[in-house]
Amino acid sequence: MTLYQEIPNQEAPDSAAADTTNSVLEAGQEVGSAIDALATGDIDSLGQRVQDFFGNFVENVLPEVITATLVFLFLYLVYRVLRKVIAKVLGRSKRIDAGLESLLMKSFVIVAWTFIVVMVLAQFGIDVTALVAGLSIAGLALGFAARDSLENFISGVTIMIDRPFRVGDQVVVDGTYGTVQDITLRSTRLRTLNNEVMVMPNTLMINQKLINHTLLGILRIEVPFGIAYKESTEAARSVVMELLKTDSRIAADYPAEVVVTDLGDSSVNMSLRFYIRDTSKEIPIKADFTERIFKALKAAQIEIPFPHLQLFIDEAKGLKDLGDGSSGSAPVGWTPI
Repeated sequence: MTLYQEIPNQEAPDSAAADTTNSVLEAGQEVGSAIDALATGDIDSLGQRVQDFFGNFVENVLPEVITATLVFLFLYLVYRVLRKVIAKVLGRSKRIDAGLESLLMKSFVIVAWTFIVVMVLAQFGIDVTALVAGLSIAGLALGFAARDSLENFISGVTIMIDRPFRVGDQVVVDGTYGTVQDITLRSTRLRTLNNEVMVMPNTLMINQKLINHTLLGILRIEVPFGIAYKESTEAARSVVMELLKTDSRIAADYPAEVVVTDLGDSSVNMSLRFYIRDTSKEIPIKADFTERIFKALKAAQIEIPFPHLQLFIDEAKGLKDLGDGSSGSAPVGWTPI
């Protein structure tokens, strides 16, 4: 006899949720009665209470537990298969970089486990619609409480879609040069030249100036240097250009040049410009050519001046008159030019 037949004026449940709830209530009442019997020392009724509890559990609760377990195992198996298939497809795609692949996989895991949990709970008669509505309200409240994290999440999705940079790119952001190591839902991690990791919130990565050295696949390097005004710019250009002929790191299909960039106070400022394809070698190559240019100009006896100031005096007669006021002899320490 069911519970609604034993209690007068109670309506029969019309859903699986009500049946499950009644079964759980009955099991709870049996447990409570068994505890009371144990506390009062009523051993005879204790055995009956335990027997009734297990009988109710086996008859009403156990089938739902078995069904929920089978549903979980089936959905988990499907999840594992889909996860491997999606990971393989994303890994082979040339249009999806490592950062976007990581974001898509994490999103799939969250959605899949949410679906599995909801389907398992549905086997116990729980109102899934009410549960989803409750989760939506809780998610909305959590969104207001974690507004900054939500902004970073949206910025991370924007980075994945717009792709101003990818994992492995060399970028300059906030005045710091580094290599993009990872793009997460909240932040972007850069490895600096000092082998440090700089963690930048995604909102800052898309709201401030960022220079990507890798995006175009080719990068121009400029190595500045200076020569004395008395030296020939053509001679210096010839010496420096000679350094590029035997270096395989240079992109030979792009023209290299040495140009005059500025007439400084102490030197004629020039710059060697050439292109490379392996942008990760930008800093070592620039440092290498700075030293090679110095040695090449020195070997060619082309002066590289240091900052200095030269004073030329055209009229020396006035200096002579300052010697004794009349004789016209120059003061000690003055040499007319």
